[in-house]
Amino acid sequence: MKLGKILCGALAAVMTLSMAGCGGEKKTTLVMATNAEFPPYEYREGDQIVGIDAEIAQAIADDLGLELVIEDMAFDSLIAAVQSGKADMVLAGMTVREDRLENVNFSDPYTLTAQVVIVKDGSPIASPADLTGKKVGVQLGTTGDMYAEDIENVTVERFNKGFEAVQSLLQDKVDAVIIDREPAKVFVSENEGLIILDEEYTIEEYAIAIAKENTELLEQVNASLAKLKDSGKIGSIINKYISAD
Repeated sequence: MKLGKILCGALAAVMTLSMAGCGGEKKTTLVMATNAEFPPYEYREGDQIVGIDAEIAQAIADDLGLELVIEDMAFDSLIAAVQSGKADMVLAGMTVREDRLENVNFSDPYTLTAQVVIVKDGSPIASPADLTGKKVGVQLGTTGDMYAEDIENVTVERFNKGFEAVQSLLQDKVDAVIIDREPAKVFVSENEGLIILDEEYTIEEYAIAIAKENTELLEQVNASLAKLKDSGKIGSIINKYISAD
């Protein structure tokens, strides 16, 4: 009986120590959620997800002493991923908007961009004002999707990927596509007969989305961004992918 009690006591002590060790485990990874269909911010090269956001996330992870893990998912699932704890942060060419701020916090912005309109060369659409009554393609859940809703008498066609909206334009299934400027430049360069309208639809800021309750990570990310901006690292990453024009 005494031996049994000793063994039980030892087992309980080991379990207690084990639980304490698990509870005190130090975080070693930084999980970034993205939609890798948005060049040059995030896209695939073979099995790797690369691009501006991937490199900025890696620089932040390095600064924090963490291993970066990138999870690829649908764009309209990204905010839910950080809310649920599936990911720590979102870098996905995501624009700061009031409706998104109801669900997540945003870091300090790391770049400016614009929404633009892609049309076929020779299209009668010469400016965003000409989109009234037209059929417009957008990527589901993006700001282009949200802005398109405000166009008078518009028909909005939503796609899971930006290039699917562009393909629909090439097939004359939509009259125009509203999308972020840098992906638009890539899509136009890869598809003959498309142009970007000179007039921008709107100017926006990209930032990193983080769960509302994760204020510690928000502070750490903002501190890392400040250092990376001051050192010129973010500028060099962006310039690597985006030409000066």
